[in-house]
Amino acid sequence: MRPDPPTPGQENPEQGRPSTTAPPHGGPDRTIVHLVRHGEVHNPGGILYGRLPEYHLSENGREMAVLVAQALADHDVVHLRCSPLERARETMEPIAADRDAHVVIDGRVIEADNYVEGQRVRFPQALRNPRNLWHLRNPLRPSWGESYTEIVARMRLAIADAAAESQGHEAVIVSHQLPIWMARCDVEGRRLVHDPRRRECALASVTSLTLIDSRVTSVVYSEPAAALIAATGSKKFVAGA
Repeated sequence: MRPDPPTPGQENPEQGRPSTTAPPHGGPDRTIVHLVRHGEVHNPGGILYGRLPEYHLSENGREMAVLVAQALADHDVVHLRCSPLERARETMEPIAADRDAHVVIDGRVIEADNYVEGQRVRFPQALRNPRNLWHLRNPLRPSWGESYTEIVARMRLAIADAAAESQGHEAVIVSHQLPIWMARCDVEGRRLVHDPRRRECALASVTSLTLIDSRVTSVVYSEPAAALIAATGSKKFVAGA
């Protein structure tokens, strides 16, 4: 599922490409799969929560989810798929409201596995903890959790299934930052190894994949909750989110 080469100046978020505030619409000749990152999580302790249970959306996060739902309200969405984690399911709730579509809970779009979850992970402080040294030995794989290639493989399958279920219409998958970014790197032909701070995947953002004949032909990134993120200062990078 790789698209045609992007227009120069639009392929790299490091070049400062502006995002849109609205995801694109589908049509009878194409299918769109919207990859939605969950909203802000209540995490006052700054824990790398990864796949840990009982991490729910904050009040701001719930507002972000409503803004995503509003952005997708007039879209031809016929299929819904969601990570099993609470923050993703809570983000899906307003999107699924008033839609005649069952939400498929899919473990393939869950957060990346991470061996240091449950800790407050900050660099370079994390390097001073002897327990972390072995996990941080290889940033190319990465050694601290699930490999990038494993994430790509499972996201490919989930996206393909969602596209098949919504052929000629639109689907929504609520997932997490790293899986969504890996899926985008995969379809755009980017290197999987990256600086996590450079991911173009803000809270409650929508990465929309347009498919024609099962081939991704374009990727559009939008931030329906951009104004709320700017007002609350929620755009800082949080690993494992």
